[in-house]
Amino acid sequence: MARKQLELLTALDLARTQWYHFTAILIAGMGFFTDAYDLFCISLITKLLGRLYYTDLNKPKPGTLPPRVSASVTGVALCGTLAGQLFFGWLGDKMGRKQVYGITLILMIVCSIASGLSIGSSPKAVMATLCFFRF
Repeated sequence: MARKQLELLTALDLARTQWYHFTAILIAGMGFFTDAYDLFCISLITKLLGRLYYTDLNKPKPGTLPPRVSASVTGVALCGTLAGQLFFGWLGDKMGRKQVYGITLILMIVCSIASGLSIGSSPKAVMATLCFFRF
């Protein structure tokens, strides 16, 4: 068994670089980029959300999100990332990584668009739908 694995690794080391290698790197890189962008862009968005939904000129900082709301909006994505890694990693072992990668990509696209279109009649409702889709 170890000999077959060694032969396979040797064959991979000696293989010429082909177009398939570049497409695999590009697809994996785009997945990483979109995931990282989704996690890190929220710091800019929370400033805008504070100005839109929590502007009270009587407070010392009139256009900022309350600390609990800010922590919820930011932290829920990290919790969702952890849960997604565990669940979709397990699902990838069962169904195949390529198929599950496509499912997660579609899920990320749909939820990112839905995050941008978060709806509600009050600031709490908007934040709740935003947190739901960011998870």
